[in-house]
Amino acid sequence: MSFSNIFYKNKKNKFFYLIIVLVFLSCNKDDNKIEFTFLQLNDVYEIAPIQGGEFGGMARVETIHKELLKENENTMLFMAGDFLNPSLLGTIKVDGERVRGRQMVEVMNAMNFDLVAFGNHEFDVSQKDLQKRLNESTFPWMSANVKLKTKEASIPFYKEINGEKEALNETFIKEFTDEDGTKIKVGFIGVCIPSNPKEFVEYGNMFIKARASYANLKDKVDVVFGLTHVKLANDKRIAKLIPNLPLIMGGHEHTNSNNFIGNVQISKADANAKTVYIHRITYNKKTKKTVVTSELKEINSTIIEDEKIEKIVTKWQGILNTKIKDVISNPSEIIFKTEIPLDGRDTPIRSTQTNLGEIITSAMSFAYDDKVDAALVNGGSIRIDDELVGNITAVDIFRVLPYGGAILKVKIKGRLLKRVLDYGQLAEGTGAYLHRHDITLEGKNWFISKKPLDVNRIYTIAFSDYLLKGFDIPFLSDKSKEVLSIYTPKEDDLAIDIRKAVVSYLKTK
Repeated sequence: MSFSNIFYKNKKNKFFYLIIVLVFLSCNKDDNKIEFTFLQLNDVYEIAPIQGGEFGGMARVETIHKELLKENENTMLFMAGDFLNPSLLGTIKVDGERVRGRQMVEVMNAMNFDLVAFGNHEFDVSQKDLQKRLNESTFPWMSANVKLKTKEASIPFYKEINGEKEALNETFIKEFTDEDGTKIKVGFIGVCIPSNPKEFVEYGNMFIKARASYANLKDKVDVVFGLTHVKLANDKRIAKLIPNLPLIMGGHEHTNSNNFIGNVQISKADANAKTVYIHRITYNKKTKKTVVTSELKEINSTIIEDEKIEKIVTKWQGILNTKIKDVISNPSEIIFKTEIPLDGRDTPIRSTQTNLGEIITSAMSFAYDDKVDAALVNGGSIRIDDELVGNITAVDIFRVLPYGGAILKVKIKGRLLKRVLDYGQLAEGTGAYLHRHDITLEGKNWFISKKPLDVNRIYTIAFSDYLLKGFDIPFLSDKSKEVLSIYTPKEDDLAIDIRKAVVSYLKTK
């Protein structure tokens, strides 16, 4: 081969290699665009599927989570508040101590949640139990407007790890990088509704703290998102105050919604992981434009359960079923079907007569063969903070009434009964609000079994045992002079446990 041919060949090869290098460099050049995904849950109280196994279940959510991570490793998993309470599991004792959300933290740790917001129900548990859950959690918490009250001052909530206190932050920053080298910093702000006053909690103004958090964060990151636990009306106000938020992932309401205030999207999924929101997001560093494409994903029985999470759920469900079987032999039996949601949400259940309250009080009367004049239960005993629809199981009734208790048959003077009913009506909005069977209010007059209440008559009323302890209604107890007698059910009586009575009653419907 001549020298000129060798030179030509080498030159050709060099040119070919140069083209490859240029193509490679162009493929890996930062295009200033990056895609990332948010998986949003809110108001999740149950780790296992609900409604006879039809919907929900954290093991199913984890399957979706892992699929999204395969699609895009820049995926974050969020909880927009309310997960430590209420839950049936949280009320039972394990090793002499009530669970109080320990099962949820264990599951969420295993799922590698990226960020959670405080919800008002996190403060249902005591300061001691909340601190335990904070310490156990391996995921970050965030809230700008809740602080821990101490004798000296209000300080941030914290995790105590190996004797060291690590303060929780008001905001959160996450950095994303994609395959072509595009890098951005994403910020998060969040606030909690001040609807659960506790001695150990200080609530700052939601709107002032949200604006201050955003002002503090906006110059440190490329884009800011919201993770809140407030009423939708509050989220809308925050959206007006901070119009540059592309998305607020919210909680508190239990029914899915997707609203826009200007360019701000406000998304909430259904409670108990009946649905989740998947937000696929594109951000352009040059134009500073954020595009959010959202999908409401139903979590149902067609989704395979993640094995790792399912093992944890099965362990806790085994503990729960053992406890329930002390009262009901078949906890998973479907006892009732309804297309009309039975309303056990906190706000309605403490302020108005709901269909779920009617079922419970009707069951209380049923427990005594309807040989009582009426029945009463306090709204605060109904702890599910959710709606029941579809297949209803015995476990669902235990979720509604986790503390159980006997149904007492009480002979009470009409005068005291009127005081009790008046008190319950004035207690609207609190746990002392009374749900009633065969008692109606017409104007200012009470009717018992459709007849005007007679203050001089002696009535036989089915009461939840809690009401006769004098906690909600201070002048009503077993020591009240106008409480003439109290029948306490025997172990084999249907009235021995209010949950057993409701289950039996629904089986007849």
